[in-house]
Amino acid sequence: MKKENLIVFDIDDTLTKSENQHQKAYVEAMKSFGITKINRDWKSYKNMTDSYILKRNYETNFNKEFSLSFISGFEEKMTELLLTLSKTQEIQGAGVIIDFFMKETDYAICFATGSLLKPALIKLEQANINFVPSLVEVSNNLFTREEIVNSAIKKAKNYFQVEEFKNIISVGDGIWGLRTAKNLGVNFLGIRNKNLSDFEAEGIKSHIEDWTRFDFQKVKTELQII
Repeated sequence: MKKENLIVFDIDDTLTKSENQHQKAYVEAMKSFGITKINRDWKSYKNMTDSYILKRNYETNFNKEFSLSFISGFEEKMTELLLTLSKTQEIQGAGVIIDFFMKETDYAICFATGSLLKPALIKLEQANINFVPSLVEVSNNLFTREEIVNSAIKKAKNYFQVEEFKNIISVGDGIWGLRTAKNLGVNFLGIRNKNLSDFEAEGIKSHIEDWTRFDFQKVKTELQII
């Protein structure tokens, strides 16, 4: 089936139950590099990405400019720590939904996450989520969610050989996902209830509690997609 539309999936706590493991490995990795003064008010950051938050805390602790060359070693340490924690499980029904879109709809899929690459791939693998590595965009070389989502869309266009997707739906569990979608002019589907009040305050049009409650026709109607 020709893919004429696109779903852009966030990963942590959208497809995988991994936010706690991710944050623990991330913070401990920072500490291992001497970054001990850490602002853990994640919502206070301008950009909710591993690279940007690392940059801000690095510069606060060492009082010097951050370089992307630092990320490679940091990513290795974070990955090592992540692998010592409990394995990532899927958000109930996530694997089924990925297969549904790929096999039964004209929607292509790609992944856009604020995570670094190796941890992101490990979480998808541990949760048994089907994915194509080249369709996963991360924050290793990008600081903003807008850059990450835009890059993921470009990767999907190349992979599925589509010049322009008719409709794009971004899916995520955080308010930053909704704001990014608004900034890029694409649709947004919110998932899980932990940020529901934030979603509602910013006028979210479509939201589901989890993938077992996913009704695609209802979502398209709420987003006014024909």
